[in-house]
Amino acid sequence: MISIDDLYGVLCAVVPLYVTMFLAYASVKWWNIFTPEQCSGINRFVAYFAVPLLSMEFISRINPYKMDLLFMAADGVSKVLILVVLLCWANFSRRGSLEWAITLFSLSTLPNTLVMGIPLLKSMYGDDKEGLMIQVVVLQCIIWYTLLLFLFEYREARLKILKSFKGSSSSSSFSNSERSKGSFKGAGEALGSCGGNADEVVNVIVSTPTSQEITENVSTKVAPDPQQFRSMVAAAVDGDDKEVHLFIWRCVCCTSQGFCEQSVQVLRKEESIKRGLESEKTEGVEKNTAAVSSLSSVMLLRILKTVWLKLVRNPNSYASLIGLSWALVSCRYGIMKPQIVDNSVTILSKAGLGMAMFSLGLFMALQPRIIACGNRMAVYGMLARFLAGPAVMAVASIGVGLRGTMLKLSIVQAALPQGIVPFVFAREYGLHPDVLSTA
Repeated sequence: MISIDDLYGVLCAVVPLYVTMFLAYASVKWWNIFTPEQCSGINRFVAYFAVPLLSMEFISRINPYKMDLLFMAADGVSKVLILVVLLCWANFSRRGSLEWAITLFSLSTLPNTLVMGIPLLKSMYGDDKEGLMIQVVVLQCIIWYTLLLFLFEYREARLKILKSFKGSSSSSSFSNSERSKGSFKGAGEALGSCGGNADEVVNVIVSTPTSQEITENVSTKVAPDPQQFRSMVAAAVDGDDKEVHLFIWRCVCCTSQGFCEQSVQVLRKEESIKRGLESEKTEGVEKNTAAVSSLSSVMLLRILKTVWLKLVRNPNSYASLIGLSWALVSCRYGIMKPQIVDNSVTILSKAGLGMAMFSLGLFMALQPRIIACGNRMAVYGMLARFLAGPAVMAVASIGVGLRGTMLKLSIVQAALPQGIVPFVFAREYGLHPDVLSTA
């Protein structure tokens, strides 16, 4: 049972952060100190400076050689299970989406272990459990926050590249359509130029219901005026008819009962165009499967290349790598961090949590209501945060062999409120920050 002193210790750790959030909320909602653009700039500062330095500070202080592997395994298995289920849902379900898979992964697997978990679980289960919570925080910074950034960047790159591919495909289709129409119109002009020499129009081939008027006007013993004939052919080509109008006639230049050579040549031109279009359509259907496969490979490579270039420029990636490298070296050889380096890191890392909560308060003040995502979405978020996450953690913990106090500890830390860092990332990438701010 938690004593009064333990409860006071929890409040001492948590209340200052919510005071910071309240001040940020008031500065926008009532005092009008910050504009929306300035609020966005503050969140970017937190995402690219405060959070990376805070992560590096925590990672560099652990002993990687003395970690509870069983507890870490339970935490990792639970997160992998949830991620696999969500990605399968996003890819194979009609209602699934990558956007909601990312958000639900954040909600169900990334609790506020640093701010609330360490003081609360230390009070509930003893001082020796503080080290386990720090290890959980370190793994979140090294693995799960990096994975979350990868998912955000993958989604962003995927949307941009899909948009570019769709744009090029539309342009190609429009060009092919115009080229085909121009070919038919050219044939129609050739037919119209011979209309004045026609002695008798003997037949009209391949007419459609929408061109009955043209058929009736042309099927006559009297040759139409050349200009009128050309305009009727052009109307047939430019219209919505799906078939080509082919005209055959006898000319006054013919010396035999057959058709004149010029009319036969024009007919062949029209028929070859039509056959060419049908052939292209058939070939397109046959090659569709291979084209889709090739296009998917090209798109995937472009997406991964874009994601890689974005991640190597993100300071959070370097923060985890540098922090872990220093922890391995310092614990192995007993090297202390130089004071000037330590002070340079801690001066901003200490502001990390406070600035993250300040950014949260600013975002809440910019929304039309406190529960920004709505009551229904808030309920779904709470179910994912306080029910789905702890349930999967319980299954994973039992599966790897945790029992007794360690099992309780794993479940309780999974049921903590939502972490602050996932909200900062969600707002930076514009993906459901309202849901995460409510959680």
